[in-house]
Amino acid sequence: MSGSASTQSDDRLRDVKLAHVPFPVTRLALWIFTLSVAFGFAYIVAINPNFGWPVVAQYLFDPTVMQGLWVTLGLTVVAMIIGVVLGLVLAIARMSNDRLASSLASLFIWFFRGTPLLVQLIFWYNMSTLFPRISIGIASWDTNDLITPLTAAIVGLALNEAAYMAEIIRGGLLSVDKGQAETAEAFGMNRARALWRIIIPQAMKSIVPPTGNQLISMIKATSLVSVIAMADLLYSVQSIYNRTFEIIPMLLVAVLWYLFITSILNIGQGAIERYYNRGDRGSTPADRTKENATPMVGAAHEHV
Repeated sequence: MSGSASTQSDDRLRDVKLAHVPFPVTRLALWIFTLSVAFGFAYIVAINPNFGWPVVAQYLFDPTVMQGLWVTLGLTVVAMIIGVVLGLVLAIARMSNDRLASSLASLFIWFFRGTPLLVQLIFWYNMSTLFPRISIGIASWDTNDLITPLTAAIVGLALNEAAYMAEIIRGGLLSVDKGQAETAEAFGMNRARALWRIIIPQAMKSIVPPTGNQLISMIKATSLVSVIAMADLLYSVQSIYNRTFEIIPMLLVAVLWYLFITSILNIGQGAIERYYNRGDRGSTPADRTKENATPMVGAAHEHV
């Protein structure tokens, strides 16, 4: 009986579940130190009169600021839509076997990724210096009538974004196993349908995260249009502090709105990523390969 009790005791000692976990003193100390520094810094910022928090509260919802905010959001949406659509076309063209299409797409991406966005915006805004009039056939327009601050901002932001989105989409398409396209073609699907129904849905896992980052970057990049007199959020707060000389408080107004918008976008991006990655949780690479192949075969049967 004593031998049985000794065996049970040895088994308990070997049981990992009963192993003693040391108290994380170092981690607790780091948390306390980090929170102390954070609260201390927040307190200093809150009581510092030079930040002008009453002025921030006064102008946070000012009509001029809100109008600039809507311009920023509008520019972001329009530029991103154009950028994503044009980026998809460029990505497909660059992956094409047509040397001309691939070369032109590569040249576009090289130019717009290789030059600063601010330079591109100023260039579009001053297009009339190079081409005073734009003619198409017998029709002719004054360049200043076509290239307004709004059109210059949209064109500059959209073309620049298209160059980056082309590489993001191309990387996502290349991440899909080549056997998917080959199997789709074997079932009689043409290349366009296979791309739209099979390749792109599977590539979304690789495309969505960087696209979300690009959207957040676009929100901040719209502040550059203030240099071409486009009344975005930054330009609006600048117009106010040029009258009131409250530079820091008005910049804080812009910072708070940018942080608010990007925080919402971060939450949305996380939800979309979880949606596309829901099938990967708790599965092995072999399981994921099988899951990816099954819908593809079903879709191929459906569209043959």
